[in-house]
Parts: sequence; structure tokens; C-alpha cells
Amino acid sequence: MQQETAIAAFSALAHPTRLAVFRLLVACAPDAVPALTIAARLEAKPSTLSGHLAILKRADLVASTRHQREIRYEANLQTVNSLVGFLLSDCCGGRLSRCQDILTMLSD
Repeated sequence: MQQETAIAAFSALAHPTRLAVFRLLVACAPDAVPALTIAARLEAKPSTLSGHLAILKRADLVASTRHQREIRYEANLQTVNSLVGFLLSDCCGGRLSRCQDILTMLSD
């Protein structure tokens, strides 16, 4: 992942509603969640939520599919994996023994 792409992803996540949407979609992965369900779970107005979802889509953190009149959103796990890899690529100077806490968290 390029630094500019990572910055765009972090910028998209730097808002409470967008972070909540992202965490909800990651928790539901690999299933897609209807936009109205996301709005209901987060007690967000659908009109406001659509703007947040658009920002997350532009950062490639979520993807959407249309099923008739319903739009469903899912976390883009490939981007999530790339983002985590970007963050940890230089972790502990390459000495994995120092990263045990992180590795344990990721394997749980």
C-alpha cells in the first residue's frame, strides 16, 4: 500500500460515524449489510449516513452492491489487510519476537 492510499484511509476513518460504520461492517464481514440496517444500528439519519458511506467507498474501505432498491455495504477486507500490513511493515525493526502482543491479537 502506498502512503497516500493509507493517508486517505486514515482520513476517512477519522470521524466517529465513519469509524462506527467501518467497525460494524468489519464485525459483520464477510456479510453485506443493508444501508438502512446500518442507519438503524448506529441511530444515524440515512441522508447523513450516505455521505459517510461515500467517503468510505472513495477510500476503498467499503464496497457496495445493489439488490433491487436496497444497497448493501461490506468491508473491503483486502484494503483492511493492506492497511494493517502498511502499519506493521516496519514493526519492531523486523524482530518478530518483539511484536508478540500484536501477533497474538491478530491471531485471535
